[in-house]
Amino acid sequence: MHGLIGKMIATPGQRDALIAILLDGVDAMPGCLSYIVAKDLDDEGAIWITEVWESQDDHAASLALPAVQQAITLGKQLIADFGDSITTMPVGGHGLDRV
Repeated sequence: MHGLIGKMIATPGQRDALIAILLDGVDAMPGCLSYIVAKDLDDEGAIWITEVWESQDDHAASLALPAVQQAITLGKQLIADFGDSITTMPVGGHGLDRV
């Protein structure tokens, strides 16, 4: 498995709009086992995205999907900055029945 955890900072007042873009169409990403978008409770502009993929190749292929390309195009203007980002190797847990 391939995992990613990353932080985005929305432009002022645009966090909810950016979240809506990030969540639109995420159910049609082959190889995606989990895609979670969460608000940072300590930073009103910050968003955390946690992803689990069958493989790194599945994640890379998702970037070419029309829905993902549209989200990138729409979301760019609402992103002020990117925070920390890490790559992980998920090994299981609640909601991940594949190991």
